[in-house]
Amino acid sequence: MTIWRWADRFEPVPVEARVTLGEGDTPIVHSRRLGPALGMPQLYFKLETTNPSGSYKDRFGAAAVSHMVAAGQTKCIATSSGNTGAALAAYCAAANIECRIAIVETAPMGKLKQMLSYGAKLARVRGFGTDPAITDEVIARLQEIGQRPDWALQISAFVHSPLGMSGVQSVSFELAEQLPGRVDRVFCPAGSGGLCIATAQGFLALQKQGELAGCPRVECVQPEGNNTVAGPLREGALQARSVQCTSTISGLQVASVIDGDLAVEACRATGGSGYLVTDEEIWETQRELARTEGIFAEPAGAASVAAVVRALREQRLETDEVVVCLITGSGFKDDQAVDRMIGHDACPLTEAADLATW
Repeated sequence: MTIWRWADRFEPVPVEARVTLGEGDTPIVHSRRLGPALGMPQLYFKLETTNPSGSYKDRFGAAAVSHMVAAGQTKCIATSSGNTGAALAAYCAAANIECRIAIVETAPMGKLKQMLSYGAKLARVRGFGTDPAITDEVIARLQEIGQRPDWALQISAFVHSPLGMSGVQSVSFELAEQLPGRVDRVFCPAGSGGLCIATAQGFLALQKQGELAGCPRVECVQPEGNNTVAGPLREGALQARSVQCTSTISGLQVASVIDGDLAVEACRATGGSGYLVTDEEIWETQRELARTEGIFAEPAGAASVAAVVRALREQRLETDEVVVCLITGSGFKDDQAVDRMIGHDACPLTEAADLATW
């Protein structure tokens, strides 16, 4: 099954134009050790790491590229810090669409290699993703290119690519099916907040249609160094804000507002709020997920779990709540983060005879 089994719930695409690599229907795993250690018997992880290119962005890529096929567009121009680019490059390859991507300066090399492997053409831009002025300039230039005949601009944000982002709502539809009793909260990592919006919109649509008794709170999680949405949500502000990004968490470095205002509105409509965690908390949680749950997440994917730990410490979360953390991307995405977790010389060469000492 793929996201297209939910085709009647988001922006429709003709059957003959639908492109799929088997995205969606990702597993949900009940925490075996971390939840009980925190006193939370109902902590769950949704493993978006099992998508074809290794992140939830495949839901976006499948919908975005399918809409391009339906429109007869043959050239994709995009921006990415890694996961969006990998997803678009993969689906463009499958659809025989040319793909060019402007890359955030700090994107991990592993993600760039993945995009290049699919045949995408890349340009890594100095200051893009960390400096809001440069980020806005890059997007403005790409918008001009995206208006050329046969081209389409694909940025994983509702303000730029609503057709593609409609596919991300499938996360909510799956969660409602996988945990049909009750979900109290869903913790979503956020760069500019597109995943938060899609998750909230999906739940609210199900509630409006009478298919969901109560809407889970969608909680926006950001690094302290990229506080564009989470802080304003928590403070009761009506809008997001641009920042000079100081976080080093790949995928969560979006200094400009982009989808931020919509994210504030969408999360608040579900009763959700914002949570800020340090880069160090995210790295430690990444390590704990691997060693206590067997879940190999990239740092951005571990941010949701770091926020649960922080929320408990701040007494903003009850231990008997049913909580889902979206694990948005695979650990294979970020070699530098893995080196930090295990050490650069973690597996030195040894002699066969030394195995007797194990």
